Amino acid sequence: MSASPAPSPEAPGLTGRTAVVTGAAGGIGRACSLRLAAAGARVRAVDMDAEGLADLVAFAEGTVEAYALDLTDLDAAERAAEGADILVNNAGIQLVRPIEDFPPEVFSRVLTVMLEAPFRLVRGALPGMYERGWGRIVNISSVHGLIASPYKSAYVAAKHGLEGLSKVAALEGAPHGVTSNCVSPGYVRTPLVERQITDQAAAHGISPERVVSEVLLADAAVKRLVEPEEVAEAVAYLCGPHSSFITGASLSMDGGWTAH
Repeated sequence: MSASPAPSPEAPGLTGRTAVVTGAAGGIGRACSLRLAAAGARVRAVDMDAEGLADLVAFAEGTVEAYALDLTDLDAAERAAEGADILVNNAGIQLVRPIEDFPPEVFSRVLTVMLEAPFRLVRGALPGMYERGWGRIVNISSVHGLIASPYKSAYVAAKHGLEGLSKVAALEGAPHGVTSNCVSPGYVRTPLVERQITDQAAAHGISPERVVSEVLLADAAVKRLVEPEEVAEAVAYLCGPHSSFITGASLSMDGGWTAH
């Protein structure tokens, strides 16, 4: 019996595909934008940070297009996703406070940016995906889309909602060649996490160093932060030609946190 050929180490071919990535100016979004561009996609990088977008576009050397947008403008968010073959919902914000001290207006903004805007982006992308008979939706969720932590009511609620939205899109999209999945990392080395460390230190009354070791990584078997490029590799896989049977799933990258 002849041996099966070894899998190609090359990036999945996305030449000719258009990818929309939100929260693209830094962290996971930047890494995803560069990874998808390297795989051949035309990347529309969406963020409200114009300076960060300009730096990304310069670094990408013509493979990424900047699309400056505040996702609380929901009509504009929906329009931004039109024509996308690939949609990566990544944008997120965070505030760490006890529920009784959590500002209602911030709770509303978190849900708008992290749940309602992804709904509108999916809504904008699906008609074109259906017409072409192919599409990939990847929602950057979190371990907090699967379990909860104290002091993160808005973030946890938004991520749990995003997991549900992703599954509904998977069921509706399957007959049209569209997959929808979540990537759910633990704490990633991003500016958002750096801000969380400061907020958690205040909430728990301990030093930032103790926050990392005793709070963030307390339940993880792998005692380090996830790198943005690792998340981007998972996103690229879910967008590639070998993942068409994976839909409605949530890929945990939590260092064993949810194995307890």
